[in-house]
Amino acid sequence: MTVTATPIPMLSDNYSWLLRESVSGKVAIVDPAEAAPAIAAIEAAGGKLDMILLTHHHADHVDGVPALVARYHPVVVGNAADAHRLPNLDIAVHEGDTVDFGATKARVIDTPGHTLGHISYYIADGGILLPGDTLFSLGCGRLFEGTAKDMFHSMAKYEDLPDSTLVCAGHEYTASNAKFALAMDPDNRALQERAAEVAALRAAGKPTLPVTLGVERATNPFLRAPDAETFGKLRTAKDHF
Repeated sequence: MTVTATPIPMLSDNYSWLLRESVSGKVAIVDPAEAAPAIAAIEAAGGKLDMILLTHHHADHVDGVPALVARYHPVVVGNAADAHRLPNLDIAVHEGDTVDFGATKARVIDTPGHTLGHISYYIADGGILLPGDTLFSLGCGRLFEGTAKDMFHSMAKYEDLPDSTLVCAGHEYTASNAKFALAMDPDNRALQERAAEVAALRAAGKPTLPVTLGVERATNPFLRAPDAETFGKLRTAKDHF
């Protein structure tokens, strides 16, 4: 395992992720919502930034980019199809592309739903999934641009990833998601245990992420939905919960 991912709290409930590749020493950051906490984390990690990975165009995922580019001159990576809504891209990617990150690669997964141009990244060497606002612990992103069918099929693209994969999502929504999940699936023992763990972590001021994809498969009602219709009903219910 050469890549590690560390959450950087931003704004009220965002996480950016600091990635370090141990063979080359390369450093990347994912979805920097603001510059100051990103700079603090980068300086603590050695004071250099080689790459910025963007999942989608929302301000709370990109607003820190200009200041980081001006300070560190990293390569900026994002979806070619959404380039008109993203900061200036040095590498514009498509579904199935791989991005070189030191001695390893990040695979691009097209995951529309939250936005039409949303992408995720998977780094096999480290077992890291960076789903942005597609997949949250015990939940999924709101459908601002795509449909429930879009999001259902996007999340299905994670099915080939190992249970040990670390889900490094874009927000700390797990405690509120747990309440909805328990309302939908109250007899799920794995979910009950995860909800208790989440409550303890938040009470201690600790992040609930990353979490393994295996845990999410056992507990997340959206990942457990058997079809797009069921998924859509769950998403509508969550929107009004």
